[in-house]
Amino acid sequence: MAQAIANVFGATSTTDEVLDGVDLRGKRVLVTGVSAGLGVETARSLVAHGAQVVGAARDLVKAEAATTQVRKEVVAGGGSFDLIELDLANLKSVRGAANSLLNTGKFFDVIIANAGVMATPFGHTADGFETQFGTNHLGHFVFVNRIAPLLRSGGRLVNLSSAGHRYGNVDLDDPNFERTEYEPFVAYGRSKTANILFSVAFDKRHRDRGVRAAAVHPGGIRTELGRYTDEARLKNLIEQINQQLASEGKPPFQWKTVPQGAATSVWTAVVASADEIGARYCENCHVSNVVPDSTPITVVSEGVRAYALDPTNAEALWKKSEEMVGESF
Repeated sequence: MAQAIANVFGATSTTDEVLDGVDLRGKRVLVTGVSAGLGVETARSLVAHGAQVVGAARDLVKAEAATTQVRKEVVAGGGSFDLIELDLANLKSVRGAANSLLNTGKFFDVIIANAGVMATPFGHTADGFETQFGTNHLGHFVFVNRIAPLLRSGGRLVNLSSAGHRYGNVDLDDPNFERTEYEPFVAYGRSKTANILFSVAFDKRHRDRGVRAAAVHPGGIRTELGRYTDEARLKNLIEQINQQLASEGKPPFQWKTVPQGAATSVWTAVVASADEIGARYCENCHVSNVVPDSTPITVVSEGVRAYALDPTNAEALWKKSEEMVGESF
């Protein structure tokens, strides 16, 4: 669609820059997590270019208030915006939302699995899964797989992951931290690795019918996602990052704006070529390279760990996920 200019985008590109000149009229897109931050901006930018967007959120009252600007863009862009209720931490809600979409029979061109939680205190979802793995991975796993028949040929699945996937590979022997000491960022890392592996396995299952899947890292952004993060820890992390950057002769770390953070989601969803992004991990509006496991964990250094793209690992996670949710796809 815009492949010729795809390589001019980078870390500071915004959603509007990435979508400049892109006409999305007639395209239907589902975005989860539209009650704050990246989800709202993703929906807004797509609607502004004519897309019909269905936004999913746990709290519809909050989502209604957060998406006022999205509705304003509908008038200007000729798109449409509707909300559905979806609590990813409750499989009854997940299955209900999926069933209602299946009942309408309306197809999607893109699904952007944007919703998530980060570094939460130890807890469990309604179904007894560790909160982050249950919400970020298993909720989307069931939801997306159930509505997969609604993805048109040529369609895409975009799963939001994070550089945080470097905190840990999935632990399929102890996904709920029943035997491992709980550490919020390790749990977050496992769930974000799961998001990438889900993309790899989904892509394998659907590429023959022209549907591709990819994972994206939006970058370091101040959003509600960080509400559980200790400010002192964050300050410490940024000091470490800046020391590392200084040693490499690079300028200090800067947070991305929300429109910059959502840019990679829309680039992967509608701008980049399907073959380029299929079963890959994207950041800063390009496909990332695999980096060694010894690479330091920071929100600024680019690259994806090999374990997160490993097809065998992806298949093992798929099988374990089906066992955990009691449903086969």
